[in-house]
Amino acid sequence: MIGIVDYGRGNLRSVEKALEKVGFEAKIMTDPQDLATIDGVILPGVGAFADAMEALKRGKWIDSIIQFAGSGRPFLGICLGMQVLFEVGEEHGEHAGLGLLAGRVVKFPPGGKIPHMGWNSMSLIQPSRLLEGIPNESYFYFVHSFYALPKDQGDIIGTSDYGVVFPAIVGKDNVWGAQFHPEKSSPWGLQILSNFGKLVNEYAALSSN
Repeated sequence: MIGIVDYGRGNLRSVEKALEKVGFEAKIMTDPQDLATIDGVILPGVGAFADAMEALKRGKWIDSIIQFAGSGRPFLGICLGMQVLFEVGEEHGEHAGLGLLAGRVVKFPPGGKIPHMGWNSMSLIQPSRLLEGIPNESYFYFVHSFYALPKDQGDIIGTSDYGVVFPAIVGKDNVWGAQFHPEKSSPWGLQILSNFGKLVNEYAALSSN
C-alpha cells in the first residue's frame, strides 16, 4: 500500500489516479499515525516552501515523516514535496525543511521566465531503480520557481537545464525526490511511479518474511 500525504498542499487525486493506472493501490492519508501502517509514502506539494512546512507542522506530520523515512521504507517527494526534503528553503527568507537530504532550495537566477513551467528534458546522471526503463533526455512536466542545491553531488540522479543546470531527481538510500510532476508526465512519469510502486512491493515482501 502506498500512502499519499494529505496536508492541504498537493494534487492528491491526480497522484492517486496515476498510481492506480500503473496498477498500484494508493490511499490518501489524513492522519500522521496512519504512516505506521503502510509500506511506501508519496509527499506531493504545490505552493511555497514555508507555507508547506507550516502546514506539515500544523498537521503534526513532521515527526511521523522523519520516522517513516528512517525506517527504510520507500519515500518519494514530488515538486514542492521534493524541496521540503532539504534542510533549508530560501523562499521569503530562510526556513527549515525536513532535513532528510543535505542542502538548500534557492531561486532561479534572474534573466529567464519564472516560474519554469512546461516540458523539459532530463539528463540521467547515475543509475537508479527509480529510473529503470527511462531513456536519457526523456521529457517531464515542471512547474517551479526554486530549485535544490544538494550538498552531496552524489544525491543528484538526474538534471535539467533552465538557464542553470538543476536537479530534476534526487535520492539517498530509500528517499527520493522529483522536481517535476510524474503524474502529469506520461508515459515516462508513469514509468517512474510504476518503478516506485515496485520498490514499495519489494519492501513489503521482504518485511513480511
